[in-house]
Amino acid sequence: MTVLRIATYNIHKGVQGYGPTRRLEIHNLGHAVEQLDADIVCLQEVRKLHRREQRYFNRWPELPQAEFLCPEGYAAVYQTNATTRHGEHGNALLSRWPVVSHGHEDMSDHRFEQRGLLHVQVKVDRLDVHVIVLHLGLIAGSRSRQVEQLARFIEREVPRTAPLLVGGDLNDWGGKLRPAMKEIGLRDFMDHKARTYPSRLPLAQLDYVYARGLKPQGVEIPRGRVWGQMSDHLPLIATFKV
Repeated sequence: MTVLRIATYNIHKGVQGYGPTRRLEIHNLGHAVEQLDADIVCLQEVRKLHRREQRYFNRWPELPQAEFLCPEGYAAVYQTNATTRHGEHGNALLSRWPVVSHGHEDMSDHRFEQRGLLHVQVKVDRLDVHVIVLHLGLIAGSRSRQVEQLARFIEREVPRTAPLLVGGDLNDWGGKLRPAMKEIGLRDFMDHKARTYPSRLPLAQLDYVYARGLKPQGVEIPRGRVWGQMSDHLPLIATFKV
């Protein structure tokens, strides 16, 4: 039986702080992603490019962030959610297992927030596993409508017998989306205190990994001073048996 480690991590576009005191953390995040030792890494707030930051930071990577963070031997899949004045950012997935296919759907609920869904199918041994990377909205009503859209997408694009993972920054304070996710057949580790935000003093869980058709084993949150400096979120790692 294969053990599958799934991580989700909002990397805050590889930069911490604001204004003239902001600092580039993308290189530290590259080491951090390797230390997660996850088979699949779901990333949010990933820069494809940003012309202003590229001029500001001397060590800004030449590669898009998803490719820059991708460990050796992994495949990187990226999709833009938001286009801004200086660049683009979105969701990404890094996979130790071969990628079979990938797709994207716009989940923007209003004009002030550009959101998207990244759907990737990977081959784990001989089994097709579907993975969806999400970054839901800041408004409760938007999140509810986005989960309804997620349900329609799964019904349309994911076979009912296929193992499914949904990971990301759901902005879900207090786990209020759990009943709606349960209706889709998705469950998470609700018995664990998986606090991921803010990273320096975690008070709430905003980052989740939900699953269908996989046997849950456990969840872990890397902690410590270094992890609190790289992003405003901590990563969450969930383990399943396939």
